[in-house]
Amino acid sequence: MDLRIFTEPQQGASYEDLLRVAKATEDAGYDAFFRSDHYLKMGSATGLPGPTDAWITLAGLARETSRVRLGTLVTAATFRHPSVLAISVAQVDQMSGGRVELGLGSGWYDDEHTAYGLDLPPLKERFDRYAEQLAVVTGLWETPEGETFSFDGEHYKLDGSPGLPKPAQRPRPPVIIGGGGKKRTPALAARYADEFNLPFVGPEFAVEQFGRVDDAAREIGRDPKEIIRSAALVVAVGRDEAEVAKRAGVIGREVGELRENGLAGTPSEVVEKIGQWRETTGITRLYLQLLDLSDLDQVELIASEVAPQLD
Repeated sequence: MDLRIFTEPQQGASYEDLLRVAKATEDAGYDAFFRSDHYLKMGSATGLPGPTDAWITLAGLARETSRVRLGTLVTAATFRHPSVLAISVAQVDQMSGGRVELGLGSGWYDDEHTAYGLDLPPLKERFDRYAEQLAVVTGLWETPEGETFSFDGEHYKLDGSPGLPKPAQRPRPPVIIGGGGKKRTPALAARYADEFNLPFVGPEFAVEQFGRVDDAAREIGRDPKEIIRSAALVVAVGRDEAEVAKRAGVIGREVGELRENGLAGTPSEVVEKIGQWRETTGITRLYLQLLDLSDLDQVELIASEVAPQLD
């Protein structure tokens, strides 16, 4: 089971805060450090000192880490033109020595689009644009050097692009797709995804959605086993009940609710729940949503007391 640390810096974090967590993630032996791609805080958080751009952050971390993989859950297709996104991600992949993964979604958070003047089309158009973005980004990366890439879509048109720069990973960095849509999401995952991620859902729904992705893959002649199954869950892990309650309280959650919907409890409890998830859903990768970025002790605790029991 790959364990990855997943952060939500729009809730309030500087680059230095993220650097500390990323280095702790690497030092503790986790597989990856991921961050969300949002420009506005959610809920009661202050959001101070303000948003940090996901790909600028990851570019910095690429030069200040050496092993841990880096990526987004997930970049919004509404934020950047796909050709610009392809260039940015390819450059960060080069800067990291081939450690980058792109989580790409259609975009959803109305308030941040309003706050920063970003277009958020109606859902159908948004998904149409998202599908074209996936085609453009992967097409640019996969075009052999010396050849050109063109695309004639309804929303994006490219003519004779050299498809440069190339990422360090060939033919391209892994692409992560996720979400609960029953038709178009599985179809896009079957075509483009190296990994399908389900954030903050229960195992029963996960089984159903993974099944839809598998069916969509078979329909186009792809082996479903090529697509990694993963989930994301918020964590509040403590050495005893008092520490669990303290960690839940800091992030404004109830212990009982987190035990039901996330990963809360002592290391032995969390190991048992992860085992149930793995057995029920077939996941081989888990993103641990760390909402208190000052709590490096929890990062180390999970690495030392949970991870060794998952082998």
